[in-house]
Order: sequence, then structure tokens, then C-alpha cells
Amino acid sequence: AMPGDAPTRPSPQLLAPNERRRAPETVAVALEVALAACQAAGRDPASLPSVFASTHGELGITDYMCRTLATEPRTISPTRFHNSVHNAAAGYWTIGAGAMAAATAISALHASFAQGLLEALAQLADGAPAVLLVGYDGASAGPLAGVTPSEGLLGGALVLARDPSGGRDPMTLAATLGDGDAPANDGPLARLAAGNAMATMLPLFDALAAGHASAVLDAGPGRVLQLSLVPAPATRTVTDESLHA
Repeated sequence: AMPGDAPTRPSPQLLAPNERRRAPETVAVALEVALAACQAAGRDPASLPSVFASTHGELGITDYMCRTLATEPRTISPTRFHNSVHNAAAGYWTIGAGAMAAATAISALHASFAQGLLEALAQLADGAPAVLLVGYDGASAGPLAGVTPSEGLLGGALVLARDPSGGRDPMTLAATLGDGDAPANDGPLARLAAGNAMATMLPLFDALAAGHASAVLDAGPGRVLQLSLVPAPATRTVTDESLHA
């Protein structure tokens, strides 16, 4: 159920108040879920490389810039211009979190989240101890809404790690890229946000919430990313006082 007292706009506390006011909604929701994922995983946000996946970035600003360039090009707002780039959320995150690790911004239309997940897994395979993955999108605006429809505001984030110790209810994830078409997702989260461009990530979050063992993500035309999910084995640490599971 949707909470009745939910704020109308995310307010990422990582940012200074003036930056918080200037940040577009897509940046705000990306930072909000990114910080929540780091806290749930027991990870220092400043220590993690990150992957930010978005289908469109900030389409409201894109619409504003197109209209302004077509009518009054000399009145373009510098603030809105710097928020128009696709790596705006990644940039705000590295500043707010003080993160010096690599930050990647990815767009692959409806396959954006799946391709972001593949990028994060590749970084783990290359030796990164943990990677933050964030998917987000906002609403379309103006003529773009008829070409690239998207409704509402949606963000989700995960911390993927080689060693899951320290996190809350860690899961082991395996991914296989193959041929096929992703099935329609009718899970509870998908029903709440089916019109958002980043709804393609929701099969994974629905599976995690419901305790399902698998999920299938759209990975591009004729391609799917098949995911298996099982609880991570308990880790045991021996101390001089007791044995903790």
C-alpha cells in the first residue's frame, strides 16, 4: 500500500540545502534510494563505485531546453543546463557522498536497468569489492511525452557485493544473458508504477519483496537477463567471547 504521509518530493540529505533545492526530481529520487541502499547494506557511500542507469535522464529539463532554444536561445538557464546532462545524478552523488570511486551513467532505452546491472556485475568480476547500482526515471514532458512516454517518479537501488556480510537479509544473485522477450510483470510494485520508463527494473524488486527465486529483465531487443535469487549462506565469525551467526 502507498503510505499516506509520503513526501511529495524526495529530499536527499546528502546535499546541502541550496543544492537540494536546485536538483531536479530525478536526481533527488536517485540519491534518496542510493543512500537508503548503502545504509541497508551497512556500506560507506563514499567507498563504493557506482552505476546510475536511466532511460531518459531529466526529460522535463530536456523539454525546457528544446523549447527555449527554439524560441529564446539566449535565455537558457545555466543551472538547468548543467542538470540536463545524463550523468547529473552520478555527479551529485559523488559530490554529496564524497565518493572518489568511479561513477558510471548508462542509458539503453528499456534495457537500461538490465545493462546497468551487467555493468555492475562486470565491475565485481573485475575485482571491485562492492558496487552501488541505481535505476531511476521521471515523467516525460511536452512533445517528448508522445515519443518517449513516462509517468511519475521512480527510483530503486541495490548494493552488490562479493562479501554480503554486514547487510540486511543478503541474497545471492546469478545472472544469465540470453535470447527471448521479457514477460509482462504484474507484480504489486509494477502495478503501482507501470507507466514509468524504469518500470523494467521492477520484476527484480517484486521478486525480492515476495521472496521469489527468479526474475527476468528486458535486456534489449530479443534479449533477456535471467536472474536467480537465493538467500546468501550465513557467515560465521569467531571471537574470543562467542560465536555469532
